[in-house]
Amino acid sequence: MKKIKIKIGNVEIGAGSSISVQSMTNTKTDDTKATLNQIEKLANEGCELIRLAVLNKNCAYALKEIVKYSPIPTIADIHFDYRLALIAMDMGINALRLNPGNIGKIEHTMRVVEAAKKTNTPIRIGVNAGSLEKDLYENKSMTLEDKMIESAKRHIKILEDLDFHLIKISLKSSDVLTTIKAYKKMYDITPYPLHIGLTESGTLRGGLIKSSVAIGSLLSQGIGDTIRVSLTEDPIEEVKAGIEILKTLNLKKGGVNFISCPTCGRTQIDLISLAKEVEKRFCNIKEPITIATMGCPVNGPKEAASADYGIAGAINEGYIFKKGQMIKKVPQKDLLNELEKIIRMDLKM
Repeated sequence: MKKIKIKIGNVEIGAGSSISVQSMTNTKTDDTKATLNQIEKLANEGCELIRLAVLNKNCAYALKEIVKYSPIPTIADIHFDYRLALIAMDMGINALRLNPGNIGKIEHTMRVVEAAKKTNTPIRIGVNAGSLEKDLYENKSMTLEDKMIESAKRHIKILEDLDFHLIKISLKSSDVLTTIKAYKKMYDITPYPLHIGLTESGTLRGGLIKSSVAIGSLLSQGIGDTIRVSLTEDPIEEVKAGIEILKTLNLKKGGVNFISCPTCGRTQIDLISLAKEVEKRFCNIKEPITIATMGCPVNGPKEAASADYGIAGAINEGYIFKKGQMIKKVPQKDLLNELEKIIRMDLKM
């Protein structure tokens, strides 16, 4: 099936485009200063698309300034009130998250679609397992993933009947396997780009694990065009997690790939603290390099032979290696500073 490509601002989505990372602000949207400040921070971390909750007219009208100064394309998240969608498009929003079946009369949907056609504003149909139509919710003969797909198909049909095809779809559940099944089935029957993620996944630790399993499983099968790691946490952590998932699957280049060995009885160094400090010190490097932090010289350099740079701890000293070859032995206390000198010199930083 030939897949459709859409554009949100300057970001292409679908049909072989690079997979984009997005997040959602948790500020009050009508507090433009706080919202723009958060968007700036998220963009600096690598966020490529940002979604904003539009709860009322104040939020909708605030979009004008936000769109004007946002460094990345903006998406308005709207439920029930079609008038907010119309205002958002007047304010220059780059895309909508809007379920056409939830905004009342077909005349309302027609007005939104008419405006979206004029402004080339894509619409994401966002189906959540916890907010299905009543008849689907009460249907005992369908699996949850099939209910989600049926809901999406209903919304898609409304837009297609109005000759609108700038569509993106999401099918989110808080259950990993349900989410994976829903997206896999949807991928086979629709040409539209898929925004993938796990909803209500939880706090940083649990949510990151569940989201990584769900998103990683789908991306590894070629399913998914844009992602959000939804966490009960600072949105910056969502962006960091999304980028790491893409880098792990070789779907995104740039920045440091950190690797480190687990602790064991051979370790003669505070490996946990050292690995964390390595990540902290080199996290802003944009070049695509791998840095390894290993606990001992027994097999550390060989296990991390693919790393561009690495360190291995020993009794009162440590070793610095490049491409699996030891290049320097230094006192343990100087290990990190010497590594930094070498990396900065090589990268001409």
